[in-house]
Amino acid sequence: MADSTTTIDDIEGELFKIERIREILVRRESELRYMMDDIQLCKEISRLKKELQKLIALPETEKSNEEKQREEELVQQIHKLVETRDFLVDDVEFERLREREEDKEMAEFLQSKLSKSYLQKATPVKEKKMTSRGQQTSAPYMTKTGLTLLKECCGFTCSIM
Repeated sequence: MADSTTTIDDIEGELFKIERIREILVRRESELRYMMDDIQLCKEISRLKKELQKLIALPETEKSNEEKQREEELVQQIHKLVETRDFLVDDVEFERLREREEDKEMAEFLQSKLSKSYLQKATPVKEKKMTSRGQQTSAPYMTKTGLTLLKECCGFTCSIM
């Protein structure tokens, strides 16, 4: 900022970069929250399945009414957790699509902004201005989507599902 050649466009460019970094961090935080929720659900499902397997291993004739009732409760709890996880995966997919749309809109905005500023700065004399690495506009940063992370963590190939 101490440089007297800093222009409003330079400042706006830096603000866009900062805003983009903030968006990336917010998205990553959201993905991590989804992952934490998914891990918790998977752990709980796994725990309930182990308990259910112990009860199923008992011969039907030796089971008490409480054990039969507990079996049914476990099946219902597992079903509810699997439904909750399905909603979680749907939310992750919805977020991924929303983020993709936001990225597309941002790219279009930046393209129009860069085109306008380029036309305004165009001069008949060709001067090539060298910019430092910190001044260059960064390309959109792509991360693994939450859905991909869920699939890897405990998704379609998960042993407990």
